[in-house]
Amino acid sequence: MSVWPQYDTWAGRFSAALMPNYGVPPVALARGEGCTVWDVDGNSYLDFIAGIAVSSLGHAHPALVDAVSKQVATLAHTSNLFIHQPEVLLAERLLALLGHDGRVFFANSGTEANEAALKLVLRNAAGTGRRYVVAADNGFHGRTMGALALTGKAAIREPFGPFGLDVRFVPYGDADALKNAVTDECAGVFLEPAQGEAGVVPPPHGYLTAARQICDATGAVLVLDEIQSGVGRTGTWFAHQHEGVRPDVLTLAKGLGGGLPIGACIGVGRFGQTFAKGDHGSTFGGNPVAVAAALAVLHTIEVDGLLDHVAKVGAELSDAISALSHPLLSGIRGQGLWLAVLLAEPRAPQVQAAAQRAGFLVNAVQPDAIRLAPPLTVTSEQARSLVDALPGILDTASTEES
Repeated sequence: MSVWPQYDTWAGRFSAALMPNYGVPPVALARGEGCTVWDVDGNSYLDFIAGIAVSSLGHAHPALVDAVSKQVATLAHTSNLFIHQPEVLLAERLLALLGHDGRVFFANSGTEANEAALKLVLRNAAGTGRRYVVAADNGFHGRTMGALALTGKAAIREPFGPFGLDVRFVPYGDADALKNAVTDECAGVFLEPAQGEAGVVPPPHGYLTAARQICDATGAVLVLDEIQSGVGRTGTWFAHQHEGVRPDVLTLAKGLGGGLPIGACIGVGRFGQTFAKGDHGSTFGGNPVAVAAALAVLHTIEVDGLLDHVAKVGAELSDAISALSHPLLSGIRGQGLWLAVLLAEPRAPQVQAAAQRAGFLVNAVQPDAIRLAPPLTVTSEQARSLVDALPGILDTASTEES
């Protein structure tokens, strides 16, 4: 008999009822509180992936529960045919945090936010002769067709081509390559401040500044995709603020809703008014319940001082892992609570499995990299517990079959 009888039951039902694009996940979660989650068999785990950098406040945070409960009991949906106050408040709040004038379009996910950004770039280029966009190798912008066309991972992009869009890819972090690719015929440049799905890969310092200068010189629109890096994940509201760069368009999602689906495309300055009436829309975008969740997330990050907390605990976690010595450990990179543990061998799946058995949920984002993106509320003690367990996890992973 299996030691996880409830998991086996639900895994079987999952496999029979859902499409196979995810495979069968290794854990069936039942509930969560703070940074701890429990599976259907009663096992507990410290959550160091937070739904892929989504659960900003952890699980069942009182502020989020209260905001969502009150809103769903008041007004759950309006469509885009009517104004509702929370949507306006959230748009104003995001613009204030960004520190620039602009306008906001709300969507339901990161890929939808990037679809909106792409349409905005193309709308801005209409009639100008600007006919292509530039994106980065190994970048990830989503899986809908427009966002996928921008995604620099051939394995997931090429099976669905060709795309009705001329996208030219350049090595990430190479300012000279970017300069050579962006001409007066380029409509826009799509970049992540650090590449998340590539394994939390930061660019060289000054790369975003160079991108800004290149776009200024050629008239291309600079789009920064902060779907994963935004909303406090790196210790500032938005990761590009570490370098003081002003985007033309900013996209957000994941951590913004704290677990509820919401995305945002922000046009800065004149780019906030590129769309004319009818150019774009969404039935569910800016949904009152999702917006209420986002307002609660932003308020809690501010009043609880979570930006400083993220910087502090992230540095503690990074420094402590850097101080470890293990043959399978080759380093750590990232900023704040968005880190990648680097491996000397491509054994990330084994590390993820060993961590799960030790009571930690982490993510094998690349064959040789483990992504850590815990709730922004994770404590120093919880971070330390992962560090203390890591040598044993690596020992186990080193001996398991590939």
